[in-house]
Amino acid sequence: MTVNTEIDSPGKTETAVQETPTIRIAQEAAGTEAIRQETTGESVPFHVEDEETVFDLRELSCYYGDFRAVREISLRVARNKITALIGPSGCGKSTLLRSFNRMNDLIDGAHIGGEILYHGVNLYADGVDPVEVRRRIGMVFQKPNPFPKSIYDNVAFGPRIAGFRGNMDELVESSLHRAALWDEVKDKLRQPGTALSGGQQQRLCIARAIAVEPDVILMDEPCSALDPIATLKIEELMHELKENYTIVIVTHNMQQAARASDYTAFLTMGDDRAGYLVEMAHTATLFTRPESKLTEDYITGRFG
Repeated sequence: MTVNTEIDSPGKTETAVQETPTIRIAQEAAGTEAIRQETTGESVPFHVEDEETVFDLRELSCYYGDFRAVREISLRVARNKITALIGPSGCGKSTLLRSFNRMNDLIDGAHIGGEILYHGVNLYADGVDPVEVRRRIGMVFQKPNPFPKSIYDNVAFGPRIAGFRGNMDELVESSLHRAALWDEVKDKLRQPGTALSGGQQQRLCIARAIAVEPDVILMDEPCSALDPIATLKIEELMHELKENYTIVIVTHNMQQAARASDYTAFLTMGDDRAGYLVEMAHTATLFTRPESKLTEDYITGRFG
């Protein structure tokens, strides 16, 4: 069982979080960053405020009818970084994620309070086209959902709808390359996407999302239905993709959050059943030196 321990030093007493496998992963990540900083002289920021931001949420609340699912969340998402949303089931992580590209608009009675600024533009302002929002901010869902079409047509579907006039063959190949799938499917592009394995289907969905050249990729538990090997491939792919895209991921897997993300936001649920933000920090900081007792209890497995 994980417990707090008191660390005594001359004139100072600190509370430490006893090491768990997840915390060990985060510590290794922190060590890698420290080595990079020492060898390159590069500053490693530990606050989102130090980075260029893509999203700026201001007192965001999400409602389904009269029920408030998410309560007054304010946070920022850094450009070309991976931000993980963690927390117990029912705390509004997926609702929050879907608000980034207005997917909740498709649910009858859903509405928000507060603001979501995307590159300084209020996504919910009058005159903002939600279809264009979803083109710029793509989504990969929990369960792989390839269309009942060929692998080629799955990737080409979005660009065709958007009126793409370039070389479609090159675009399909490029998208599959970026999704680390090309070598596995290049000889069977006309076969159904549904014939692929679960991990391949999820990478096909990522290729479909990036084919329309989005700015952001949202991922709602993309590895929950995958085996460990397929999960690792998705995580490796995420690290490659963040060079060109900003990624926000919802995950229940603490080790995945510690391995794959740059920043982590911890949400939990209040007595009113509305999810709220407890804290957000650089992932290594949140897993090794959380500010809140609620965060510490969650990442060490005491609840959730």
